[in-house]
Amino acid sequence: MNFSFWEHDSYFKNIDVLIVGSGIVGLFAALHLKEQSPKLKVVVIERGFIPSGASTKNAGFACFGSVSELLDDLSKTSELNIRNLVQKRFTGLQKLRQTLGDKTIDYKNWGGYELFDDSIKFSRCEENLKFLNKLVEPITNKKQTYSLSDKKIKAFGFKGIHHLIFNSEEGQIDTGKAMQALIKRAHKAGVIILNGLNIKKINAENVIRPSVLSEDNFEIQAKQIIITINGFAKELLPELSVNPARAQVLITKPISNLKIKGTFHYDSGYYYFRNIGNRLLLGGGRNLDFKSEETTQMEITSLIQNKLDEMLHTKIIPNVEYEVEHRWSGIMGVGDEKTPIVKAISNSVFCAVRMGGMGIAIGSMVGEEVAQMALESKCL
Repeated sequence: MNFSFWEHDSYFKNIDVLIVGSGIVGLFAALHLKEQSPKLKVVVIERGFIPSGASTKNAGFACFGSVSELLDDLSKTSELNIRNLVQKRFTGLQKLRQTLGDKTIDYKNWGGYELFDDSIKFSRCEENLKFLNKLVEPITNKKQTYSLSDKKIKAFGFKGIHHLIFNSEEGQIDTGKAMQALIKRAHKAGVIILNGLNIKKINAENVIRPSVLSEDNFEIQAKQIIITINGFAKELLPELSVNPARAQVLITKPISNLKIKGTFHYDSGYYYFRNIGNRLLLGGGRNLDFKSEETTQMEITSLIQNKLDEMLHTKIIPNVEYEVEHRWSGIMGVGDEKTPIVKAISNSVFCAVRMGGMGIAIGSMVGEEVAQMALESKCL
């Protein structure tokens, strides 16, 4: 790259903290740094023209865990770990809303529903409703966060669905508006955001001045570096236990008299849908081919898109005429554990990745956590 003196001096000289990734985590980290130490020069770099991983490509679910998802998680870890994770997700959602404002992000608290067509899976969830309500009560301050809602199946127009479990504290947001507001807030705080810089290597060994190297072999140095690229993390830090997970999505054109309002989960959360006004967004299907979907390639496949189309026809809006307007994919960061990886790679390099598909919920908290870790490292 051929930068002028002015460009190099203004943007790349004397950087205190360089953040790689301009999604929710990266921008909340930048905001926390500037709030705690306004004089810091904080630069955020992003590979795309806009955030390119999941922050602007997700479905906009303001959720913290459906019944079947939490039960699956409890089979792999302790009750305390699940309680702490739900607490972080719930608190993170409140922080996102308070920071940006419900009106700004178009937050709607229409509740969330989990759909069941399998009697065995439903029975397991029904039997544990009392236990899960008790588990989350100190977090949501509601005695009955989860409840049976079979009576709404007919009103929604679902076919082949026998049971619904309602989550009264789940909502939805407009992720495009949320990211625009977050970027605007970061600019106002004095954060420098640079787009179109794809980082291919990080030098964490230089304690005094670590650096990153772009695809064009342009080196950027800083006192500290924070990696927040989530599903792309292994490209820079291959030792981390985080893998990319592609999520494919479609959205319809406006549908007259759409009966569906809220956020919906099906098949242990592997499928999810919601209304956006009178449009219907549907995503998921990664469990059809886990291996192929473990990729950073933002493409769509006929296998999954055909399954999404089939679900619309047979279960979600049967006998309703519609047209699909747009299809896309985003990249999540997942692993054997649901907890995010927030750690020091060296004395001056940190990472905050593996959001597990819950970036909207926990991104704000994780961003602040890694920023505070950097502030306390004595390298600034």
